[in-house]
Amino acid sequence: MRGGRSPTNQGLDQDPSVTQLTNPPQGGLAEFNPFSENPRLTNAAATTVPASQPSGPSQPAVLQPSVEPTPQAVASAAQAGLLQQQEELERKAAELDRKERELQNTAANLHVRPNNWPPLPAGCPIKPCFYQDFSAEIPADYQRTCKMLYYLWMLHSVTLLLNLLACLAWFYAYNRGVDFGLSILWFVLFTPCAFICWYRPIYKAFRSDNSFSFFVFFFVFFCQIAIYIIQMVGIPGCGNSGWIAALSAVKADSMAVAVIMMVVAGFFTLCAVLSLFLLKRVHSLYRRTGASFQQAQEEFSQGIFASRTFRSTAAGAARGAFQGN
Repeated sequence: MRGGRSPTNQGLDQDPSVTQLTNPPQGGLAEFNPFSENPRLTNAAATTVPASQPSGPSQPAVLQPSVEPTPQAVASAAQAGLLQQQEELERKAAELDRKERELQNTAANLHVRPNNWPPLPAGCPIKPCFYQDFSAEIPADYQRTCKMLYYLWMLHSVTLLLNLLACLAWFYAYNRGVDFGLSILWFVLFTPCAFICWYRPIYKAFRSDNSFSFFVFFFVFFCQIAIYIIQMVGIPGCGNSGWIAALSAVKADSMAVAVIMMVVAGFFTLCAVLSLFLLKRVHSLYRRTGASFQQAQEEFSQGIFASRTFRSTAAGAARGAFQGN
């Protein structure tokens, strides 16, 4: 039968793959790209997906252009920043000036403690040279030792005065004019020197825990102990009423002068013993503070460089050197 289909053709017509090839979808040829690696992917990509429309009224798309800052704008911003910084600095400078004036006024209004040593009468033309107050300036741990050193200096002064009187008696009895003259010199010289050279340094050391003052005290006080020993021995012709000079007065059958000179020799001995005891005591306190020789050197150098006299001298020397060159 020619007009009819054979069973084989009917089976091919029912095959889905054959049906897809013989009846391609509408528009497939127009979208088919034979040069693509995967025609199906090309078709899928070409399929248009409708975008979701916003619920509100449609707005036209506006492109935001990128704006580059102009050099004038950058310069204006930088100038504004500098002006702001300058205003801030001026404000801080004004605040510092105000605080400095307040501090100066406060310091001027504070009551300055006047010097109270030596205690002189109010009508005396000579005014006190130092301020001394153990309870106000010396820590409680050091007050006793500092007072003992002050009493030692007073004993030292009294001993030199008694030595002058003993040498005066010796001069009256045996015509010892050299010893009497030297005793006057020792009294006039050693009394203020002892106060300035070893008592004031230890007072400052206890007051401010200054290592350099401690070292000055140790050096000068060691020399003072050596002088006490020489005065205690009492070599004739040295202006000291020591043990040898007192024994020479005993041999000369002048018991009154010998007794006075022995009392003075005992005072010199007491001064030497107390000095050794206080030197050991101060050394133990110094070790307890943890100070060192290096710290004393640093304090000395800082004090020298902080001195106005040193700075002015160094500046003058530098100017002279530059002018000479």
